Amino acid sequence: MKEVILDTETTGLSVKEGHRIVEIGCIELENLIPTNNTFHCYLNPERKVSEKALETHGYTDEFLSDKKKFKEVADDFLLYIKGKKLIIHNAEFDLSHLNNELKIAGKDLINNEIIDTVILARDKFPGSSNSLDALCKRYRIDNSKREKHTALIDCDLLSKVYINLIDQKEPKLNFSNDISQYNQTLKKNISYFKKVVRPSENEKINHEKYLKTSLKKNFFS
Repeated sequence: MKEVILDTETTGLSVKEGHRIVEIGCIELENLIPTNNTFHCYLNPERKVSEKALETHGYTDEFLSDKKKFKEVADDFLLYIKGKKLIIHNAEFDLSHLNNELKIAGKDLINNEIIDTVILARDKFPGSSNSLDALCKRYRIDNSKREKHTALIDCDLLSKVYINLIDQKEPKLNFSNDISQYNQTLKKNISYFKKVVRPSENEKINHEKYLKTSLKKNFFS
């Protein structure tokens, strides 16, 4: 089963105020194991970044000015997430911005299955903080690299948080396949095998006769 850990950074909080996406980060999981298939891009939001957002992610107007616009990456993004479950922390925020961008670009809105890790955390730890930093602390996940809120770093942290939230400390391994592969390797490396030779009926009779007539009687005889 393939899932996608997804995160975005924006120019501000509200779509209604015209805020846009400046970064998309995605990490693909297959059976909870990260693959090498990632999706990442910085975007020109075609508007100024708010001061509060700048403090959060650090992407300046100058830095974003020469980046692609969302409509230029929309098809690649939709192809990447097609048919995959999306794992998002505070999904309402990211989906509102992504669907706004898709609407502007004239594309279909996202209809993937969604898992919101904020909801998972609230159900599991009612009354506790459910921020990404708080969950990293709870599960002893090193988040020292998270000096700013950047999409790919947040995705990496969320992938580890998600595995803990669903009580899968380690990805499941297919031991039957591993044993089969080991046996095949073992056979290639061993040049001979001992052959088991079964005695004939006549040999069994002679053996019994030998035990009775030729061996000295011991204490237990």
